Amino acid sequence: MPLDYRTAFDHAPIGLVLSAKRLIKDCNRQLLTMFGAEREQLIGQSFEVLYPSLDEFERTGARIVASLDADGFYADDRVMRRVAGPHRGQLFWCHVSGRAINPADPHAEGIWSFEDLSAHRKLKADLTAREREIAALLIEGLTSKLIGKRLAISPRTVDVYRARLMKKYAAASTPELIHKLLVA
Repeated sequence: MPLDYRTAFDHAPIGLVLSAKRLIKDCNRQLLTMFGAEREQLIGQSFEVLYPSLDEFERTGARIVASLDADGFYADDRVMRRVAGPHRGQLFWCHVSGRAINPADPHAEGIWSFEDLSAHRKLKADLTAREREIAALLIEGLTSKLIGKRLAISPRTVDVYRARLMKKYAAASTPELIHKLLVA
């Protein structure tokens, strides 16, 4: 098999997606395996099918637009949802990074990579959508003030959610919570 761009795309060790207007235009085998989907279940579909909820899909889209760097790059860890297969509906931690082809129109076209983190990081508690967002931002090392700014909520609201997370994970401190969120 000659090595070309299509072969590299299809055989990459991480999930890859080409997008336009938040629709999946093309994806590789690894992405299909990660989400337990067949090609026809994803091509032409909104990225919404990969999210635990419509609300998380919409908030992540807004966060991408607000956080894109000057070259159009964005990355975060977030909770995603398996689409089909034996683990259909299962939530898992995923590292997503990508680039908008035109930073002035972030959702017009892009290329995104998805890395399944579930082998290293398990969801150990039943979390709400907002708790998942705040957990992801705590893992990034953001303060309540920065999390609040990023999510357009007050730092006090962030503290309330952090307290709920600490209770669910039986953590006595924020560093212990982060450790429990990171450890499988």
